[in-house]
Amino acid sequence: MNPKFSRRGFLGVAAAGTAAMTLSSVRAMAAGLPLPTSPVTLNIVDAAGNLALTQPAFDAYAAAKPNLVSRMTFNKATSPELPGKIKAQQTAKRLDIDLVIIGPDALSAGLAQDMWIDIASMKDTGLPDLKSIYLEPAYRMQELSKGRGVTISYYPSGPLIGYMPSKVKTVPKTAEELLDWTKQNPNKFVYARPANSGPGRTFLMGLPYLLKDSDPKDPVKGWDKTWAYLKELHKNIEYYPAGTGALMKEFGEGTRDMTVTTTGWDINPRVLGVVPKEAAVGTLEGFHWVCDAHYLSVPKGVSDEKLAVILDMITFMLKPEQQAYTYDQGYFYPGPAVTDVPLSMAPKASQDAIAEFGRPEYEDWIKNNPVELPLEPDALVAAFRRWDEEVAAVAK
Repeated sequence: MNPKFSRRGFLGVAAAGTAAMTLSSVRAMAAGLPLPTSPVTLNIVDAAGNLALTQPAFDAYAAAKPNLVSRMTFNKATSPELPGKIKAQQTAKRLDIDLVIIGPDALSAGLAQDMWIDIASMKDTGLPDLKSIYLEPAYRMQELSKGRGVTISYYPSGPLIGYMPSKVKTVPKTAEELLDWTKQNPNKFVYARPANSGPGRTFLMGLPYLLKDSDPKDPVKGWDKTWAYLKELHKNIEYYPAGTGALMKEFGEGTRDMTVTTTGWDINPRVLGVVPKEAAVGTLEGFHWVCDAHYLSVPKGVSDEKLAVILDMITFMLKPEQQAYTYDQGYFYPGPAVTDVPLSMAPKASQDAIAEFGRPEYEDWIKNNPVELPLEPDALVAAFRRWDEEVAAVAK
């Protein structure tokens, strides 16, 4: 999960005409899913910190379609706990979660337990042709979902190195220099548990590229250099925060001088004042982006009427006007998953925040460094397990 420290948003209310409503109805019925005869309540759980980006779009949909949605409830959960909670409800046939917002971590765990509805196998969902509207890396992220989720936001992510210039006089330029720095400055470098941290997860998956490991896509047989590196790094790390929010608090307060970060976790905490504005970022030699995305997934067991509404809502949220909200305050920078959504479409406060706290170098880094997909779901679960057991659990 990528929890945001505070919530600020603009409630965009979109007007929907009768023709659009009729088209939605036709598409829903074509999939054999009856629209509700009275508005439904949707219970939504965010395990990705994504509501910071999409709350205005949810609100706009509810305002535009009062005949379909009477109320939406929003709750939060951590990525590790959510799949188990849903599976228990499904087993007991007492499902009370209609839609989840998740990252690749919870998506992977849910795929392993076959708990998400296979939207891609449905005849006509009413969704647009995703390949034609998505940014190219966002579509590759969509394929990772195996049809069990729809990409709602995307960013190139990291791994980047975040540091305080006043305390880090010689900035590491390679992975080996980073390891050496941690040896000379024990307990001053930190990253969060990868299974519950976007930057932690990105660092874990980015190291095989930095270290030129034998197979960056195989954490079991192809990460010999990576696992050896992480075990050495472990000796110089006091502990691993449970999430990125707690980590950034320590970084901002000066308890730690250096951490791993992403574009969003660099910009947003500085916007919010959790991390000083003067905090800097850098890349390491051999850097590849390992991109990230958030998905909307529907647990098996959700009624057909609710599923029809959810599919209509997802279609609405993929429109450029709604995608523009995902710029937010740089939390998932840039944020939009679809093409042709410039920053100029975002609310003025988003434009102002990114103008002040964004980095001009990001455009060059995004354009001129390779963009890799995260691990496949099974491999990601295996990597998390191995990190938990062979790195974090080892006594120093």
